[in-house]
Amino acid sequence: MKKRIVHFSWIIAALLLQITGFSQIRKVEAIGITVSQMEHSVKFYSEVLGFKKVSDTELYGTEYEQLQGIFGLRMRIVKMQLGEEFIELTDYLTSGGRRIPENAKSNDLFFQHIAIVVSDMDKAYAQLKKFNIEHVSTAPQTLPKSIPAAEGIKAFYFHDPDNHNLELIYFPKGKGQAKWQKTNDKLFLGIDHTAIGVSDTDSSLKFYRDILGIERKGDSWNKGIEQSHLNYVENASLHITGLRAAEGPGVEFLQYLVPGPGNPYPTDSRTDDIWHWQTTLITDDVQRLYDKFKQLPYRIVSKQLATIRTKDGQRSKAFIVRDGDGHAVLIRETIQ
Repeated sequence: MKKRIVHFSWIIAALLLQITGFSQIRKVEAIGITVSQMEHSVKFYSEVLGFKKVSDTELYGTEYEQLQGIFGLRMRIVKMQLGEEFIELTDYLTSGGRRIPENAKSNDLFFQHIAIVVSDMDKAYAQLKKFNIEHVSTAPQTLPKSIPAAEGIKAFYFHDPDNHNLELIYFPKGKGQAKWQKTNDKLFLGIDHTAIGVSDTDSSLKFYRDILGIERKGDSWNKGIEQSHLNYVENASLHITGLRAAEGPGVEFLQYLVPGPGNPYPTDSRTDDIWHWQTTLITDDVQRLYDKFKQLPYRIVSKQLATIRTKDGQRSKAFIVRDGDGHAVLIRETIQ
């Protein structure tokens, strides 16, 4: 009976969103990645992939403990930029979570990556090989005509120093956003999207589209030898769904139809676990979203809606919530 009541409350909330037409999320601001050794990670992202450091800040205090749901933390956060997009590397200095399992696979539900756009796949792959990066894909793959939505796209998966998955992606003419055709003689151009493993596309759409208001842009059904070698999952067959807010990188669902979902997101995950990623979303009414999520069957990581201050004095209200599969989003509103 309890499950039916929760489900009914979600339906009422979704209907209210449709009636009001309220736009919840206006921007995907940054993709957060938890790291174990900041200097090593900064060197990797800058020297191998061309990211530039934007800021380097240490944060601590009650407000950050409330936000992260961890007592006694001190974090070093380095924000890095590639093109118009940003990542935030976080090293937990007074705590340290668990590492990514060595047997992690691309169909595990704690899987997340960023797709880094390149102007020339051969040159980008050669750059990575200079640094002896660890392959996930056997080699760069060109997706075939049998996948019309992705025909001609070239992609390659690999690992960063903490075993996080990353992707290089090349868009031929007519594919992807128009801005990726403007290379300005650069090899690494920016971040097209962050991809997350999902158990059920429709359930994930309830969270990202119906509650947060991020627009569904398109779908693709990918399978074949190229896709299997790209993801390093034998006989892989995926339903891929792309969503995008008004600004920032997209969010992409990866639902493995074959062989199905792998390991679930650990229920005891904390933000200092190395497998933790978080996608920062910007809203103009964080209180409204916080109140809404308290009524819905999603796990709010934050102990309360936190008021935080950045190094430049900017104040924000924010909270972290997990989607139905466990992926974290940090929802933030800048306040005066």
